[in-house]
Order: sequence, then structure tokens, then C-alpha cells
Amino acid sequence: MGNAKSRSGQNACSQFLPEERAEIDRLFDALSSGKHSSNTPPRSFSLQALQSHIGEALPPEMVTRLYDGMQRVNLTGTAKGPSEGVSQEQFTVSMSHLLKGNSEEKSLIILKMISATEGPVKAREVLKFTEDLVGSVMHVLDHRQQLRGWTQQKAPGCPPRVQVLAAQLFSEMKLQEGEKLLGPQQLDCDCDRAMIEDWVFRTPHVATFLSVVINRGFLLLCSSLDLSALLPERLVDQGREFESILDVLSVIYLNSHLPREQRHRWHLLFSSELHGHSFAQLCGLITQRGPCVMLLEDHDGHVFGGFASCSWEVKPQFQGDDRCFLFSISPSMAVYTCTGYNDHYMYLNHRQQTIPNGLGMGGQHNYFGLWIDVDFGKGHSKAKPTCTTYNSPQLSAKENFRFEKLEVWAVGDPPESQLAKSKKSILDVDPEAQILLESCGRSCHSQGLREVPEDDE
Repeated sequence: MGNAKSRSGQNACSQFLPEERAEIDRLFDALSSGKHSSNTPPRSFSLQALQSHIGEALPPEMVTRLYDGMQRVNLTGTAKGPSEGVSQEQFTVSMSHLLKGNSEEKSLIILKMISATEGPVKAREVLKFTEDLVGSVMHVLDHRQQLRGWTQQKAPGCPPRVQVLAAQLFSEMKLQEGEKLLGPQQLDCDCDRAMIEDWVFRTPHVATFLSVVINRGFLLLCSSLDLSALLPERLVDQGREFESILDVLSVIYLNSHLPREQRHRWHLLFSSELHGHSFAQLCGLITQRGPCVMLLEDHDGHVFGGFASCSWEVKPQFQGDDRCFLFSISPSMAVYTCTGYNDHYMYLNHRQQTIPNGLGMGGQHNYFGLWIDVDFGKGHSKAKPTCTTYNSPQLSAKENFRFEKLEVWAVGDPPESQLAKSKKSILDVDPEAQILLESCGRSCHSQGLREVPEDDE
């Protein structure tokens, strides 16, 4: 048994770089250096020691789950009293599994965080664990002041986003027959280790959230987690602050579905609260600005939208590519990707008499998966049974809906065309403005005194 114990510890240590192992050892030394209770052996730490170290950085229920998961790691195969502490080897093996392990190793610790008994756990216990995990991520990022400009949900009357995101992650759980756990009647189903392992493998958020909880909660190996890939920087022009439809959890969820190179920064292009209820203003602010996320909240509280993978252009043809998708945030979270049935990814038209004027994604003229009418504040989401382009259901509460709040966020770095445009005079960008100036008998004083930047095209 001693050799087996040594091999377990050696395998765990081999997952870490020397400087990482040293950091883990220092944390264990700090946790185990305090006063021990009569039931806590030397060179181990108690739940109280862990709670004292973490303080308010994590919710108490998550601290207890983490402690239980570590304390239940059985390296010797012998029965262990419930009041004994966490040994250095248990701590190292647990950190190795949770931070560096594969889905099998992570599922082992997750099961021990859920239940003290060996064998399957109930689906409702997994759902409660998922809610605790999601809530802990939001809690620790807020506590460490690392929300990167985003806020927690404030909208009254809506289902808490913690529960909504947890339900989405939990919905990826599959029974042994391959069916998903859908409906409250299946919350009493047994989930064995194979199901948990498959769930962790297919749902990357679970492993990522565990890393966030440990890295930011324990303040351990913080440099190993690139927070910008999880939560983008929120940029709003100075003096233009407002209360967004988005909260930190919905941003984390949507951001994970974007191309990797566009996940580090979101820059507000349009908000109906800031820029008014004007379709012309919307077109003027979102065209030629690169990939962007558009979302709205209808009068019934449903929040949904779409990701445009290319710059919007005002033209009568469909545009975009198969990286586009539609999504829902409330009352449930989901992303709907392209089916390949057609290429009606994006559509934006204005001031035409023979074809629809508005912004659309998916479906076809007058039957879009998502449509924002030129008569701003009106739209539709038609799907019987689903949108042909994205396989999305009706996203709004009513097929024809009304809305007050609409936002568009540019994601990633601005395109080169936008950087060049920002260096130009408004008269270079908008020839109509120059014509209007001249028609009023006003001269352009800078004409001939500056060079007009050349277009890249």
C-alpha cells in the first residue's frame, strides 16, 4: 500500500512544473501550520483552516464541497474517519486532478464533492453541484474585482442567471442510453461515474469553472488561467455608461462560442438606451465594424440575439458565413449553429421599396429566425418548427414581438478598415456631408491643407 500511495503522489506531482509544485507546497504549509483540533493529525489541515484561508472569496457551501472532495480521496484503500484532516498527498492529488487532470480524474473528485457514499448520485444532486459551481464563479470574480467591467444580473422578475446557466450545463448530461436528462421527472435518475466523466468531457465549462474557483478562490497558480479568454474586457466610450441587458454569466456563456481570436474584448457599438430608437442610427453605427454580437429584450422578458461573423453591410443580398449563430439568454441559454441548409446567415437592408427593410438572421424574407424591422421596436422570430438556417426555435415569447432594449457589441480587435476610417475627416468618410456643406455656401477650410488618407482597397 505504501508503494501505491507513493506512486499516486508521484503521478500527481509530475503534472506540475517545479515552480507550480513549490507554490502548492507553500499553500499546504500555510493551511497546515495553524492550531490543530484533537481530531486533525499533524501535517494536515481542517475545514476550519481552509475556511479561514479563503475567507469570503468563495461561498461557504463551495468551500465545504472542496474540502470534502479532498478529504475523501482515498490513497490507501483503508477506511478513514470523517473528522480527519486533508493530508499533503490528498491535497496535491486533488489539485492535480482538478487543475491538470483528464475528464476521468476530474469526475472522480466531482463525485466526492457531491456525495460521501461510493457509487451513483442522483441527477438532482449533480444539478445542485452545478448551481453551486456557477454561483461560485460569479462570487469569486466579484470578490476579487475581476468582472472586467461587467455586472451581475439586476433585472427583477427574471430567472436567476446562475440557475439558467447551470440548467444549460446540466442539460448536456446524458443517460447511458444516450438520451439527455430533460424534465423534472428525471432528476431522480442515477448518475454513475461514467455519465459524470462523459458530461465533464463534453461540457468544457465544468472544468474551466473548477479552475476559476481554485485559481481565484485559493489564489493558487493564478497565472495558469487566462481570464481574458473566459471573460472579455468590456469597453464603452467615455461618458456613455448604461445598464446592459448582459450580465457576467451570459457574457461568459456567449463568449465561449465565439472564435478564439475574438474573445478578449467587447466594445459597445449601439445601445437603444444611449443612441435612441432609430434604425438609421443602428445601421450607421454597426456597418463595417467587424464581427459583432447583437441582442435584445422583448416586452415579455425574453433575451436573445445573434452573432454576426463578418461586418454588416447595407445591401439587398444575404451575407455572412457559417460561423454565425443565433442564441437565447433568457428564459433559457442556448446557441443555435448553422445547419448547412442555406446561406441566409445575415441580412441588412434600408430604403428599398421592393424587398424587406430591416435586419435579419436565418430563414428567408418575411420569415426570419430573427428579424428587426425598419420600424424600430418591432420584430419577429418565426420557426415552425425551427429556423432552416440555424435550427433555432422561436426565440421570442410571441412570434411578432416588440422591444425597447437592443445592443450591438463589436468583438475582438477592430478591423483595419475601421482603424483607417478613424483617421479620416468626416468629410472623407461621408461625401454627402461635403456636398451639403458646399450647398449651404460654406467652404472646406482644410481642403488642400491636408492629405486625404488612401483607401486600402
